[in-house]
Amino acid sequence: MVVITNCCHHFAIYNTMGKDNKKSRDGVVYSTKTDYDYETNEEQEKTTLAPQHQNLRIQLDKKQRGGKMVTLITGFEGSDEDLKELGKMLKSKCGVGGTTKDDEILIQGDFREKVMDILKTAGYKTKKIGG
Repeated sequence: MVVITNCCHHFAIYNTMGKDNKKSRDGVVYSTKTDYDYETNEEQEKTTLAPQHQNLRIQLDKKQRGGKMVTLITGFEGSDEDLKELGKMLKSKCGVGGTTKDDEILIQGDFREKVMDILKTAGYKTKKIGG
Protein backbone atom coordinates (compact mmCIF):
# COMPACT_ATOMS: atom_id res chain seq x y z
CA MET A 1 0.00 0.00 0.00
CA VAL A 2 1.26 3.48 -0.85
CA VAL A 3 0.19 6.47 1.24
CA ILE A 4 0.48 10.05 0.00
CA THR A 5 0.46 12.83 2.58
CA ASN A 6 0.12 16.56 2.05
CA CYS A 7 1.72 18.87 4.58
CA CYS A 8 2.16 22.61 3.89
CA HIS A 9 2.02 22.08 0.09
CA HIS A 10 4.72 19.40 0.25
CA PHE A 11 3.93 15.85 -0.64
CA ALA A 12 5.53 12.71 0.70
CA ILE A 13 4.93 9.20 -0.54
CA TYR A 14 5.31 6.36 1.93
CA ASN A 15 5.50 2.67 1.17
CA THR A 16 3.76 0.75 3.95
CA MET A 17 4.24 -2.67 2.37
CA GLY A 18 6.66 -5.29 3.59
CA LYS A 19 9.56 -5.19 5.98
CA ASP A 20 12.22 -5.78 3.34
CA ASN A 21 12.97 -2.13 2.59
CA LYS A 22 16.49 -2.30 1.15
CA LYS A 23 17.21 1.41 1.54
CA SER A 24 16.12 1.34 5.20
CA ARG A 25 14.16 4.55 4.99
CA ASP A 26 11.18 3.39 7.00
CA GLY A 27 8.78 3.69 4.09
CA VAL A 28 9.76 7.10 2.63
CA VAL A 29 9.86 6.76 -1.14
CA TYR A 30 9.74 10.35 -2.39
CA SER A 31 9.28 13.86 -1.00
CA THR A 32 8.73 17.16 -2.85
CA LYS A 33 10.20 19.19 0.00
CA THR A 34 13.52 20.56 -1.30
CA ASP A 35 15.26 20.79 2.07
CA TYR A 36 14.07 17.37 3.23
CA ASP A 37 16.78 15.53 5.13
CA TYR A 38 15.98 11.95 5.96
CA GLU A 39 17.33 10.71 9.29
CA THR A 40 17.91 7.01 9.72
CA ASN A 41 17.33 5.23 12.98
CA GLU A 42 20.50 3.17 12.62
CA GLU A 43 22.64 2.70 15.68
CA GLN A 44 26.20 3.85 15.43
CA GLU A 45 28.89 1.22 15.73
CA LYS A 46 29.94 0.82 19.34
CA THR A 47 33.58 1.50 20.06
CA THR A 48 35.28 -1.20 22.06
CA LEU A 49 36.90 -0.12 25.29
CA ALA A 50 40.43 -1.27 26.06
CA PRO A 51 40.60 -4.45 28.20
CA GLN A 52 41.82 -2.54 31.28
CA HIS A 53 38.69 -0.32 31.09
CA GLN A 54 36.25 -3.24 30.79
CA ASN A 55 34.40 -4.37 33.91
CA LEU A 56 33.33 -7.93 33.17
CA ARG A 57 31.04 -9.84 35.52
CA ILE A 58 31.27 -13.62 35.65
CA GLN A 59 28.51 -15.77 37.12
CA LEU A 60 27.06 -19.26 37.02
CA ASP A 61 23.60 -19.40 35.48
CA LYS A 62 21.12 -22.25 35.11
CA LYS A 63 17.83 -20.41 34.76
CA GLN A 64 15.70 -21.45 31.78
CA ARG A 65 18.36 -23.88 30.58
CA GLY A 66 16.83 -27.20 31.53
CA GLY A 67 18.99 -27.44 34.68
CA LYS A 68 22.23 -27.19 32.70
CA MET A 69 24.84 -24.79 34.00
CA VAL A 70 26.53 -22.12 31.91
CA THR A 71 29.18 -19.56 32.76
CA LEU A 72 27.74 -16.15 31.92
CA ILE A 73 30.03 -13.20 31.16
CA THR A 74 28.34 -9.77 31.07
CA GLY A 75 29.42 -6.15 31.08
CA PHE A 76 31.38 -6.13 27.80
CA GLU A 77 31.30 -2.70 26.17
CA GLY A 78 32.11 -2.76 22.49
CA SER A 79 31.21 -3.97 19.04
CA ASP A 80 29.47 -7.26 18.36
CA GLU A 81 32.48 -8.46 16.35
CA ASP A 82 34.84 -7.92 19.30
CA LEU A 83 32.37 -9.66 21.64
CA LYS A 84 32.23 -12.66 19.29
CA GLU A 85 36.02 -12.72 19.05
CA LEU A 86 36.36 -12.72 22.85
CA GLY A 87 33.73 -15.45 23.12
CA LYS A 88 35.51 -17.56 20.53
CA MET A 89 38.80 -17.21 22.40
CA LEU A 90 37.19 -18.22 25.71
CA LYS A 91 35.42 -21.21 24.17
CA SER A 92 38.63 -22.48 22.57
CA LYS A 93 40.71 -22.04 25.77
CA CYS A 94 38.06 -23.82 27.85
CA GLY A 95 37.56 -26.51 25.20
CA VAL A 96 33.76 -26.26 25.30
CA GLY A 97 30.89 -24.79 23.34
CA GLY A 98 29.00 -21.60 23.93
CA THR A 99 27.53 -18.57 22.25
CA THR A 100 27.51 -14.79 22.21
CA LYS A 101 24.18 -12.98 22.13
CA ASP A 102 22.46 -10.00 23.73
CA ASP A 103 25.84 -8.51 24.80
CA GLU A 104 26.59 -11.66 26.82
CA ILE A 105 28.96 -14.58 26.43
CA LEU A 106 27.68 -18.02 27.43
CA ILE A 107 30.19 -20.81 28.06
CA GLN A 108 28.76 -24.30 28.59
CA GLY A 109 29.55 -25.64 32.04
CA ASP A 110 31.02 -24.20 35.23
CA PHE A 111 34.25 -22.50 34.10
CA ARG A 112 34.10 -19.39 36.29
CA GLU A 113 37.62 -19.71 37.74
CA LYS A 114 39.23 -20.63 34.42
CA VAL A 115 37.43 -17.81 32.56
CA MET A 116 38.42 -15.36 35.27
CA ASP A 117 42.09 -16.39 34.99
CA ILE A 118 42.03 -16.16 31.17
CA LEU A 119 40.43 -12.71 31.22
CA LYS A 120 42.80 -11.38 33.90
CA THR A 121 45.77 -12.63 31.86
CA ALA A 122 44.34 -10.76 28.84
CA GLY A 123 44.16 -7.56 30.93
CA TYR A 124 40.43 -7.42 31.69
CA LYS A 125 39.01 -6.39 35.06
CA THR A 126 36.75 -9.16 36.28
CA LYS A 127 34.36 -9.67 39.16
CA LYS A 128 32.80 -12.94 40.26
CA ILE A 129 29.10 -12.64 41.02
CA GLY A 130 27.20 -15.17 43.11
CA GLY A 131 28.45 -18.30 44.94
